[in-house]
Amino acid sequence: MRRSNLPAELNRFVGRATEQASLKALLTASRLVTVVGVGGVGKTRLALRTAAETRQRYADGVRLAGLASLRDPDLIGHALAEALGLTDHTPRPPREVLVEHLAERRMLLVVDGFEHLVEHCAPLVRDLLAGAPGLTVLAVGRRPLRVAGEAVFPLAPMDEADAVALLVERAAEAGAPVVPDPPAPGAGAPRGRDARPDGVRELCRRLDGIPLALELAAGRLPLLSVEQVLHRLDDRFRLLTDGERGVLPRHQTLRTAIGWSHELCTPEERLLWARLSVFAGPFDLEAVEYVCGSAELPPDLILDHLGGLLAQSLVSREDTPAGPAYRLLDTVAAYGAEWLAALDDTERVRRRHRDWYVGLATWCELEWFGPHQTEVAARTDLALPDLRAALDLCLELPEEAHLAQHLAGTLWFAWVGCGRLAEGRHWLERSLAAESGHEEARLKALWVLGYVSVLQGNGAAAVAALHECRERARSSRNALAEAYATHRMGCLALLSDDLPQAEELFERAIDAYRDLGELNSNVLMARVELAMARAFRGDLEGAVTICREVREACEERGELWTRAYALYVLAYSAWNRDAFGEARELLTACVSINHAFHDLVGLVLAVELLALVTASEGNPAEAAVLQGATVPVWDAVGIRLFGSVAFGGPGALCERRATEAMGAEAYGVAVREGRALPLDAAVERALAGWREPGPEGQAEASAPRPFRTARATAAPGTRKPAGSPADEGGEAAG
Repeated sequence: MRRSNLPAELNRFVGRATEQASLKALLTASRLVTVVGVGGVGKTRLALRTAAETRQRYADGVRLAGLASLRDPDLIGHALAEALGLTDHTPRPPREVLVEHLAERRMLLVVDGFEHLVEHCAPLVRDLLAGAPGLTVLAVGRRPLRVAGEAVFPLAPMDEADAVALLVERAAEAGAPVVPDPPAPGAGAPRGRDARPDGVRELCRRLDGIPLALELAAGRLPLLSVEQVLHRLDDRFRLLTDGERGVLPRHQTLRTAIGWSHELCTPEERLLWARLSVFAGPFDLEAVEYVCGSAELPPDLILDHLGGLLAQSLVSREDTPAGPAYRLLDTVAAYGAEWLAALDDTERVRRRHRDWYVGLATWCELEWFGPHQTEVAARTDLALPDLRAALDLCLELPEEAHLAQHLAGTLWFAWVGCGRLAEGRHWLERSLAAESGHEEARLKALWVLGYVSVLQGNGAAAVAALHECRERARSSRNALAEAYATHRMGCLALLSDDLPQAEELFERAIDAYRDLGELNSNVLMARVELAMARAFRGDLEGAVTICREVREACEERGELWTRAYALYVLAYSAWNRDAFGEARELLTACVSINHAFHDLVGLVLAVELLALVTASEGNPAEAAVLQGATVPVWDAVGIRLFGSVAFGGPGALCERRATEAMGAEAYGVAVREGRALPLDAAVERALAGWREPGPEGQAEASAPRPFRTARATAAPGTRKPAGSPADEGGEAAG
């Protein structure tokens, strides 16, 4: 995990020196500091700047969690876990996972945009602080959390000097340099174009020193003089300032500034602005063209109108792994949402938005089985806030429960392949809570829920979902859904070490897939899982034959995710026949793929087998470090809840042999070193390759290695896998 996920600054931070110093001091004195203030006053920018400049205080880094786009309070824990780079596959509550993860870390967590979820966010922050003494939280919102020990930092608008500096800076960036009034009469300083004697400072005063208002004004200076801007504030928007009784002056000023920008937009830009407000996160051009396009806003002209909003700093652009994306500032989006509601068009546009993201999920599921898996993963990550918004809308409307089930089931690749099991289960269970009347959508959500529950180690939930899926599929004669349920029951048997039953179920599912003409990543994964069952029963030759065929099929289609699991089985076989270099090469590719997709299940299996390979090569010390690095990952995965002997065999054997070679004390030291590694560092260590062994490793390398004698010698039906301790002499059943 990177030590920081703070975004890079796109332009220079201006002013606020006094506030920065005060906020830094407050962070030293308090473990919970909340920056509060009106929207647009610069809370987030100040908090991020301060966090970046104080990151050296925190050994485990600084992380930013943005909550502004969330609507479902149950997702707060998932959002925080995602911000921490934490993937947890267990069925434990996110609160428990977060506390455990942070318990021994010294970290600054910036929580931004919580005010609409404050009743749910405050207890979670309180529990995190209570359970993690090294944690400091810098919260950013429009009101305090009201948690014990909270230090509230009210952020006022900029003073005049800082406001002038910001306006001048942003105007220059916009290509319209202005010069503030001379410090003394007769100084002869050069003047900005059309600026009256007190123009710049007067504009800053009229905008109350609110940074967002100042930046919006600066964005208009290429078109208007300072005098013209002041005139419009004086005359054009008095009703916006005075129309709402009881509104604070700063809110009035901000609304005035945004309303003034709105008035200066073309009618088409205003309409686009209103419709863009339905997006919960970053959006790409294709999404805008579909969601916002209409007869009065033709899709082929949207690019020009979006460019107009971008030029006025109402929309920002960012480069992402999925390509260029755009977003509205929260305050600007809120203004647009009001206009959309005034047009009585909110529900229609929200449904268009929902339809686009259902379509995107469907496209991503299809493209997952092919050469675009990396692109699919990146697009899904970018679209996650809007996929959540689409699911929310489906669940709001009882008549659309089937769409929620369809969407939650279609996103199986995001929940399983991209390491979001806990969130996936949340949406699947919510969508299945109601009868939709659409059996096919329900069946898909059921087998996906069963799959997720299997990988979380929750056998009871898996059995319930898969049994219901199978019975309902038989009743409705849906052979494909029955095949998926059978397949996932095989997974449950595999992880429960019932290898004969697993093999039988996988064979039945594969036969059904073939008869139905089904071919995708799931189908190929069933073949890999069949190979695992055979390998663990001693039929390494049969397992290798299957996985070579799967690897070839994956390479033909550019499929990576299933291929990584096939490589794991091939590496397992290579280790068994002493081909340690081949095993390492296969596992290196496996680790790289699984880490890229955040698939902790595949990752931890590969690293643990790589540790055994490292020990077999004669370096028990490095093997012990890798063993230690798997411990926190196993805790997050949770498969050990099954107590699987088959999957735990390589780790158990590695631990035993490394301890014998090094001694218990040295082994413990190396394991603790590995446990302390962040996930990214652990993966880097695993990919670094074999290291020159120490004295213990040299002695081990020159002596006969009993764990090299483990071969595929077990009788059929033996449940002890190759690589698991078989007897006191170290023989391992094949």
